Amino acid sequence: MKRMGMIFRAKANKALDRAEDPRETLDYSYQKQLELLQKVRRGVADVATSRKRLELQLNQLNGQSAKLEEQGKKALALGREDLAREALTRRAALQQQVSDLQQQHETLQNEESKLTLAAQRLQAKVDAFRTRKETIKATYTAAQAQTRIGEAFSGISEEMGDVGMAIQRAEDKTAQLQARAGAIDELLASGALDDPTGTSKDDLTAELDRISGNADVEFELERMKAELAGGSSAGRQALEGGSSAAVQQDKQESPKFDKQ
Repeated sequence: MKRMGMIFRAKANKALDRAEDPRETLDYSYQKQLELLQKVRRGVADVATSRKRLELQLNQLNGQSAKLEEQGKKALALGREDLAREALTRRAALQQQVSDLQQQHETLQNEESKLTLAAQRLQAKVDAFRTRKETIKATYTAAQAQTRIGEAFSGISEEMGDVGMAIQRAEDKTAQLQARAGAIDELLASGALDDPTGTSKDDLTAELDRISGNADVEFELERMKAELAGGSSAGRQALEGGSSAAVQQDKQESPKFDKQ
């Protein structure tokens, strides 16, 4: 089971590594940093809002305290010491609330300062990461393109490998067909194979046809010489003798036509 688990994890890790694109990973990390920066800024805004609310409460309490002090002075001026004492008592309670709110206000100010500084530092970090990210992406893309070009030139890429195999198969089939055609021509020329169309001849037949053609040419040449010589008896006898021999040969070769 441990071995199977290890094999499964190794296969899964290999598949994930093959499917992983560093550029997508960098973009995802950058997106997460932007989300974190947005949360920090929202926290700064919340703290600032709470601080502002405390300031409004402090202003309101200070106004009430001043009003009570003024009322106490008027009551004392009218001889109402009891009313003046009551006003001062209420003012003292308000002063305690003001003191508590001032402490909270200082705490919020400190928190706001810390969050603001953290947001600034995080902003600088995000900006630096974005610049680094784009540089890495550009470098990775260039390296990937260079690798593909190198593989294409060397013929080790999958696409160029398929093309090379197709070219090799075409060349092999062409060479095979050429060899077969040459072998058939040699067999037809040697007479080992018969041509049913009668268009091809063996070497012996071709040589006989050539000799026969030359003899016909010589015979026609002698006849023309005899005619140009003024019809000499020797030439006419030779011509008639040749004609008689030719007619006799035609009769021997074509007895059917003589009978007809």
